[in-house]
Amino acid sequence: MTLKLENVTKQFGSFTAVDQLSLEIPAHNIFGFLGANGAGKTTTFRMILNLIDQTSGTITWNGKVIDYSKTDDIGYLPEERGLYPKLKVKDQLVYLGKLRGMQKKDVENELVHWLDRLKVPHYFDKKVEELSKGNQQKIQFISAVIHKPKLLILDEPFSGLDPVNVELLKESVVDLKDSGTSIVFSSHRMEHVEELCQHLCMMQHGKPILDGNLREIKRSFGKKNLAINADFDLNFVEQIPGVLKVKYLQDGVMCQIENEEVSQGVLQEINGKGFIRKFELEEPSLNDIFIEKAGESYE
Repeated sequence: MTLKLENVTKQFGSFTAVDQLSLEIPAHNIFGFLGANGAGKTTTFRMILNLIDQTSGTITWNGKVIDYSKTDDIGYLPEERGLYPKLKVKDQLVYLGKLRGMQKKDVENELVHWLDRLKVPHYFDKKVEELSKGNQQKIQFISAVIHKPKLLILDEPFSGLDPVNVELLKESVVDLKDSGTSIVFSSHRMEHVEELCQHLCMMQHGKPILDGNLREIKRSFGKKNLAINADFDLNFVEQIPGVLKVKYLQDGVMCQIENEEVSQGVLQEINGKGFIRKFELEEPSLNDIFIEKAGESYE
């Protein structure tokens, strides 16, 4: 079930939050939205969910407009959390599950499974306000997936979580994808998108500046990174033809080079000058590509 956006624009008065966005998000994949605050990610999600109307353009899922009849097939984790603090986790999830057409017993069974999965089984009877922010986020994540949606939209799902819980949630997201759920998520963290996504869209000021298959994006960029760690001064490396940028690190240098052939010239220049601990050709990072495309660093 492909999610398709065609020339989607959203204006709030004279401000254009999303500008002529056209995307095709493949089914049974994890698709990543990248962009700084204000790039238009959350607005795009709200239009996909039909929470707000687009000013122009069309959004379809499996060829049809997303309306109220499709909501039971969709899960949504908003960036701003919205659980009822005085309710027990069990009561809260049973209520939300019933809204999705589930039976109480089915909700409770799924809840036990997910609490175990996220290593918080003892939260079944706890009030939401008794949980830390990170654990409240786990409960909100469960509320988005408990009804086994076919399309799952996650807005900044990893923000505020410690590294251990980020890994737990990432594993859960991958398992959901493997079981057939189509997942769209946004993140400030490029490494999360690189790790999880086959396809992505980078947004800046409401416009896509890059979208497509992650592997193809990296391949078409052409430039590579070259990490060198040696027991001698590497300042001369920046003079070698084909070396575009050099970042000096505590234990060596990270060079951006025009293409992988340049690495052979660099190797010839440094060979014989002393002990080389590391000489490694790496793919460009999404951050490198973003800086090149957007003309600014990504935070």
